[in-house]
Amino acid sequence: MAVRQDLVAGIIDNIRRVFQVVNEHSKLIERETGLSGSQLWAMKVIDNAATIKPSELARRMYLHPATVVGLIDRLVKRGLVVRTRSETDRRIVEIALTEKGMILLTSAPQVPQGLLVRGLENLSTERILMVAEGLDELVKILGAEGLPPQLILSSEVNVPLQGKNPKSDSRKSVTSD
Repeated sequence: MAVRQDLVAGIIDNIRRVFQVVNEHSKLIERETGLSGSQLWAMKVIDNAATIKPSELARRMYLHPATVVGLIDRLVKRGLVVRTRSETDRRIVEIALTEKGMILLTSAPQVPQGLLVRGLENLSTERILMVAEGLDELVKILGAEGLPPQLILSSEVNVPLQGKNPKSDSRKSVTSD
């Protein structure tokens, strides 16, 4: 019985650590940049690409395109990114950092979401499935299966695809190492 209690205590402590790191990083990001973690993460992804289509930004951030549009809107209002239309195809919009955005990034802290994505993407398919199954179980324990997923420490919701089961979709996207 003591082994079981130690395992439960270890799980609870690890959950506390995750919340602690995310909370501390988010406060640091807000204090140093005035941005949410998700906004800063979007800027870092844009910076890595130089210019990027909103749909590609959504794919790289594992967010629904409608969620990314809201992030981009707020960054445009702050003068940190700019939308430009393609000269050859006016339907195509690309996002790029402004000079103000580039300057802000030079001293910006790490983003916990980016660390999570990089770390998860580097795991084998087997390990990703193990993590996914464990988190699915925690969600069930908490009775949170029906909750729309909010961005980390934000009131903004990652809009799921209509008529799709996000849980089953996430498993389909994990096919190889």
